[in-house]
Amino acid sequence: MYRILKKEALNPTVTRMVVEAPLAARRAQPGQFVILRVDEKGERIPLTIAGYDREKGTVTIIFQLVGASTMALDRLEEGDFIQDFVGPLGTPSHTEGLHKVAVVGGGVGCAIALPVAQKLHREGAEVHAIVGFRNKDLVILEEEFRAASKKFILMTDDGSAGEKGLVTAPLEALIQSGEKYDQVIAIGPLVMMKFVSALTKKYEVPTVVSMNPLMVDGTGMCGGCRLTVGGKIKFACVDGPDFDGHQVDFDEAIARSSAYRPEELRAREEHCNLFRKEVR
Repeated sequence: MYRILKKEALNPTVTRMVVEAPLAARRAQPGQFVILRVDEKGERIPLTIAGYDREKGTVTIIFQLVGASTMALDRLEEGDFIQDFVGPLGTPSHTEGLHKVAVVGGGVGCAIALPVAQKLHREGAEVHAIVGFRNKDLVILEEEFRAASKKFILMTDDGSAGEKGLVTAPLEALIQSGEKYDQVIAIGPLVMMKFVSALTKKYEVPTVVSMNPLMVDGTGMCGGCRLTVGGKIKFACVDGPDFDGHQVDFDEAIARSSAYRPEELRAREEHCNLFRKEVR
């Protein structure tokens, strides 16, 4: 069992938790993930490691309330316990040899992008961060990104915070102004990563994306997280989650991401109904 030491709402739909998990904290690296179960009857869900403290033996996770399992997780409070917490899994993000990087984050994907940006900053790389959200109420981790970046650009769809527009607009403006990036790292919704990759391919800028497809066991056995990258089948849990954005078949990934949408909606509604009965 894994104790929740701290819980914080970052916005109405995103929560940050610090979990006591010394074995996972000992080896955790940016880009990796854990698989947890809320209770003994819960489903296995993958969540990216958003931070870690080796001395305190803690791992930070940030998650969005999108389904029954994340809603059940959010019902836990400080001092409560998570049934299973397995990790770190996946291949760490490669930052060695990078001197100037644009980190592009979208929505809750910023929770994955932040530790990568922080690691690059600690290693002396020049980081330009571009983050995007639908509106000001959904903005998360702004101060943390500012602290890790030489340039920071905040975008919102409606212009209620930062600049109005998509993250691709300032990224293209920076490239056209003469910024030479060793790499662009894009983490967020599949559609966002698809268009960032299309943009950087036009300018021949190497690009890495973090893929988070459907996943069950996290060891490559189930095949649920398969992707097509460069015409070959890859598994996000063991080959990734980072891949060459110019090689990923995003159309296939987007189609597969909604394969179980009806079942997910039904499970969410059943969970909500059960919760309403419990609190009466």
